Amino acid sequence: MFKWSQTVIIVIVSVATIGLMLIQVYWIRDAIKVKQAVFFRDVQQSMGNVVLNLDRMRIEERLSKQRKNYLQQKNIKIIRDSLNKILFKGLQNIHSQTDIDILLQSTDKANKALSQLNFNFSDVDDASFLLNKKELINTQIKSALEERNIKIDFEFGIYSPATKSMILQKTGKYPDELLNESYVYNLSPLGPAFGFPNKLLLYFPNENRYVLNQLWLLLFISIVLFTVIIFAFYFSIATINRQKKLSVMKNDFINNMTHEFKTPISTISLACEALKDNDIKKSESLYENYIGVINTENKRLGSMAEQILQTAVMDKGQLIIKHAEINMHEIIERAVNSKNIQIKSKNGHLQTKLFAHNLNVIGDKIHLTNVIINLLDNAIKYNTTTPEIMINSTNKNGSILINIKDNGIGISSSDQKKIFDKLYRVPMGNVHNFKGFGLGLSYVKAIVEMHNGHISVNSEPGKGSIFTIKLPTKN
Repeated sequence: MFKWSQTVIIVIVSVATIGLMLIQVYWIRDAIKVKQAVFFRDVQQSMGNVVLNLDRMRIEERLSKQRKNYLQQKNIKIIRDSLNKILFKGLQNIHSQTDIDILLQSTDKANKALSQLNFNFSDVDDASFLLNKKELINTQIKSALEERNIKIDFEFGIYSPATKSMILQKTGKYPDELLNESYVYNLSPLGPAFGFPNKLLLYFPNENRYVLNQLWLLLFISIVLFTVIIFAFYFSIATINRQKKLSVMKNDFINNMTHEFKTPISTISLACEALKDNDIKKSESLYENYIGVINTENKRLGSMAEQILQTAVMDKGQLIIKHAEINMHEIIERAVNSKNIQIKSKNGHLQTKLFAHNLNVIGDKIHLTNVIINLLDNAIKYNTTTPEIMINSTNKNGSILINIKDNGIGISSSDQKKIFDKLYRVPMGNVHNFKGFGLGLSYVKAIVEMHNGHISVNSEPGKGSIFTIKLPTKN
């Protein structure tokens, strides 16, 4: 039921999250379209003024040329009339060679005046007007855009439909873009031009970036919201899975604890029943044996209860560490002595190679002893053959390294990341050959870290494990 409800919740939240994201993307897309439309409108209005100004200047220059043309034509007529009068009077008054020379000089001066006034009076077309106006056009466009608060790089060009070619460009870097992706404007809105009207082409290399910059705050907020939603969703699912795993581990812990406590309680109960037998009382050796069993099982119950209580105290942050200078080789030897009998009972061997010369650390003797004992317990318990255990010590970079190597069942790489978690036990399927609460290694890690140390494991299934403890030494 829980798994089914979890799947439904995940599906519903996923659909809702994706829906919100799609709506947000739709709104952002519409906002971008609106900004593009505003940009297009502002450019059109700005360039409308530019085109009108340029055409007004073209017409004014044409009218000025026409006025000059009219005045010059009038001057030519006056000079011609004067020349005709000079020739007419000169021919009538020729009486000598001197008169002929004077007449030729006057005619020559009049011809020179006419030749100076003889030039092309053709109308001024767009090309001739625009060829020398690059800076003027650039200034006009820039000013018009800045009036609309459009501050962006642009490229312009003048295209002649008559010759089908570009007759003018600002930089010449974007000829293809000007022909294919630019804004196009006719340059003769106020009147007909010579031939086909030329086109003013305007291209913005960074138009898309400019439009997006107008929406940077909206885009930033949207990205943040997307990230928060995705993180919250991931965190929620991870929390649900973690709670599910904790629930399973809690149930396993309760079952293991019940089984672990039930065994010594049953043993004590049987021993007590046996002691009530009158025949047992008559046998001193049997009596002492049963008393020893009761005492051993009672200590076992106390040890398990103490382990659980210590874990609860650590979770509350109330565990007190008594700092003192201690010799780690003495700690190792004490732990080895406490486990020697258990190892020998399984025909196993425990060797030590203690090569460290800097031995003293600042820590709690009892808890550090428990750390070594816990690791030795696991080396003995998780072993299906004769236990072979090796403990060695070395110094490195101001720390003492303690390696505990065994020939046990080993740990897979996926489980190595979890074995130090509280209540975690390596899954064995339906096989329950190894007892425990899943508290030992979490206690070991907590104690080592409280001493500013570090613990790691290197293991392969079927090839044993090596636990390495690193503790800073006093010096």
